[in-house]
Amino acid sequence: MDEMVGKIVSNKQIIFKRYIDEVPKESDMELRLGKEIKVEAPKGSAAFFVKNLYLSCDPYMRNRMRDLHGSYIPPFVPDSVVEGFGVSKVIDSDNPRFKPGDIVSGFTGWEEYSLLHNTDQMRKVEPDDHIPLSYHVGLLGMPGFTAYAGFYEVCAPKKNEYVFVSAASGAVGQLVGQLAKLHGCYVVGSAGSNKKVDLLKNVLGFDEAFNYKEEPDLDAALKRYFPQGIDIYFENVGGGMLDAVLPNMRVHGRIAVCGMVSQHGMSDQQGIRNLFSLIPKRVKMQGFLQSDYLHLFPRFLEDVSSLYKQGKITYLEDMNEGLESAPAAFAGLFSGKNVGKQVICVSRH
Repeated sequence: MDEMVGKIVSNKQIIFKRYIDEVPKESDMELRLGKEIKVEAPKGSAAFFVKNLYLSCDPYMRNRMRDLHGSYIPPFVPDSVVEGFGVSKVIDSDNPRFKPGDIVSGFTGWEEYSLLHNTDQMRKVEPDDHIPLSYHVGLLGMPGFTAYAGFYEVCAPKKNEYVFVSAASGAVGQLVGQLAKLHGCYVVGSAGSNKKVDLLKNVLGFDEAFNYKEEPDLDAALKRYFPQGIDIYFENVGGGMLDAVLPNMRVHGRIAVCGMVSQHGMSDQQGIRNLFSLIPKRVKMQGFLQSDYLHLFPRFLEDVSSLYKQGKITYLEDMNEGLESAPAAFAGLFSGKNVGKQVICVSRH
């Protein structure tokens, strides 16, 4: 038994303050110190008590900050702990699936310690000396699986097709581009800084990349990089980028709508003018959730782990140290401050 079990510890937490209608700010959350919690999984509860190691900052969490009901995931509760994906170590357990010492990945609280009851999307992680534990909230977690399911299942790629990825250096986009290259496609990514463009081309292996902030005419930029048009667009941005892509799609092209980060916090969302392009070009445009494809997760884990260990894919991670850094790190997602997958390190053991 862990020597901590049964003891009272002081828990550090990130609290969601109130519902918002604009882009998230650091001040929408607060660090709360000193909440006492007993290190114990109550008997008969099927719960397990964990120490959180790594937490994931993800754009979808923005929608949980609005008082929206009927969405695919419920909103946060004001004055309660923020929730998200994480990697945690089990300290005590009343659940037969998990035992003390196990490393688990799934939904947890933005706090040092959590008592968890819901095991629906919680899985045990087998530590691997060749794969950082934090990758289980990125490359081998929800973002990586989103890339895998979206690219292979929604985009249905063929060799030699032309692929465009927006927000291409982010947690999802960077893997989509590399999977496309391994599939034999021509791949171009867009990002919001010259540093990110350099990483896309020289580290992640994209054929080309451009800084959308330096392009006065996105339509002209896309015609420059895709003179023959786009077969697959992996959509992470929305707004003006989507509008520019639509007339540049090829016949029977596919658009996988993963996210629209440019539209978060906009009360008057930008309209799309070029939707008619879908008709003559018979373009398929589909929104999706990674949770629709969970039956593929074991295959994804095996495939992507193998590719990473063979050195065939790289993954960029932006690690912030300390739970107290979480609010600023999350807010930074919406101004492009992160380079790669944004992760918070709460503890390394």
